[in-house]
Amino acid sequence: MRSLEEVQATLEIAKLKEEDLLPTVQCLSFGDNVSSADYCLMELDETLCKHIEAGESLVIRGDKEERAVLCSSNKTYDLKIADTSNLLLFVPGGRTPDQLTDNQDSSHVVHTQVWGFCNSYWELRKQRPKLKKLKKLLMENPYEGPALGGQEENTENRYTMEDLLERIQASEEELKTHMETIHACQIKGYWRVLDFDYEMKLLGHVTQLVDSESWSFNKVSLQTSLEELGPLEPREMIEHCLNCYGKRYSDNGEVFYALNEDKVCWGLALMLLQNAVKFNLKEFQDVWQQSVPEGMSTRLDQLKGVALVDRTSRPETISLLRVEDLPEDTVERFNQLFSLREKWTEDDITPYIQDLCGEKQTTGALLTKYARSSVQNGIKVFNSRRPVAT
Repeated sequence: MRSLEEVQATLEIAKLKEEDLLPTVQCLSFGDNVSSADYCLMELDETLCKHIEAGESLVIRGDKEERAVLCSSNKTYDLKIADTSNLLLFVPGGRTPDQLTDNQDSSHVVHTQVWGFCNSYWELRKQRPKLKKLKKLLMENPYEGPALGGQEENTENRYTMEDLLERIQASEEELKTHMETIHACQIKGYWRVLDFDYEMKLLGHVTQLVDSESWSFNKVSLQTSLEELGPLEPREMIEHCLNCYGKRYSDNGEVFYALNEDKVCWGLALMLLQNAVKFNLKEFQDVWQQSVPEGMSTRLDQLKGVALVDRTSRPETISLLRVEDLPEDTVERFNQLFSLREKWTEDDITPYIQDLCGEKQTTGALLTKYARSSVQNGIKVFNSRRPVAT
């Protein structure tokens, strides 16, 4: 332990004036068995600091083969080790100058012990949640409707919310939002997605009922729907379908749904497109319009991110290409897009890269970084910056 005289001698050697310093001198000493492996440091921004101070939790998620991410209740962060040239010391009893409130005239020494040290820390960077795995897990056992003829339903590969939070690298809020996007629902305590053919069967029942009852698609009665379709399918599945493709509201104490034109047209288009590699665009548009409820109008912009139109072929064609089937990694995404089509217009490629944008990032910035632009027949197009293996 250093004495005050030793401290003063050190100041003299360093040519520092004692009167220029605070009167309290903190002398640091290393305790026994101090190791750099005992502690890890993490740098938190103001938002995360307030999150912790409010008693909320931060969770590190990721399977063994995945890079770890840190999640708050509503955001996901990448964890990256940052090295520092300065040795960082953990001093629990240490006090900063603003905490030294004693007004003593004479100097005195305080001995403080170092508990650990580190020359790196975890740096957090906000990132997109990794949700592609969610659909993959739920598609291991999609719900195909109630079992028929006394058959027992497959009970393997089912997941509770707790199971999914363990496996998916996303915050709980981001996970639940994506659940709605992929039309997942809870059945007997487990989260399931519907088999696509079964989901379309339910939607078909609803749209046929709307036509047969001559209802406005903006006013679909929940009670009548359950009474009419209940004998055909489970009532909770009818209601789930209405929640997926419509918006619930009350009128004079009765519950109604306003079917969303874009969502219904989108679902019926997917049903048509999944059965063909390429579809004659004109024929597709005619069949598509005939398949939707009366009063609804089909438009190609309803299919952004799920279907791709080829204007260069004769006749023009349309084919299924869903953004959810593309890689999550930005470089891999661009490589796959350019392997499918050598040159893209900005309007065509934007729906397939929109989800890759980070905070305050635009699709234009992504295209500048990962693609090269040129003008072809007076139209600006983008192609790969590097050769793409086909």
